[in-house]
Amino acid sequence: MEQKKHMVDIHQSIKGWLSDLAFYQEELGVLVKRLEEVAARNTSKELLSRVEHFQNLFIRQREVIDEFKHELNEQESELVATAISQPVASDRIIYKEPSELAEKFDTFVRLYKEMKVEFEGFLARSL
Repeated sequence: MEQKKHMVDIHQSIKGWLSDLAFYQEELGVLVKRLEEVAARNTSKELLSRVEHFQNLFIRQREVIDEFKHELNEQESELVATAISQPVASDRIIYKEPSELAEKFDTFVRLYKEMKVEFEGFLARSL
């Protein structure tokens, strides 16, 4: 069943997702530094291949975050355009809930957490 929401509720969801993405982006920076520390201490071929694996995962996570932030900012721009074009009624307009964005965000968080658990296991074995 399609859910409906007011513009302000959708705006709050988008702002929340953007805030969470900023956190994950910052956390990725910390994970990269930890990976660099491990790579500097150990130079075995096996370990370096795992380091490269995580470097690639981190790069992809950053790309996904950037793509998702762009998509959220586009959605926000659409809300702003509607508010500008219909200033009197914008607070009463009911929109289709962006459930595909919510699902996409939930999937991102799940995959990010799985990657982080995998990385933490790697760190535990490498230190």
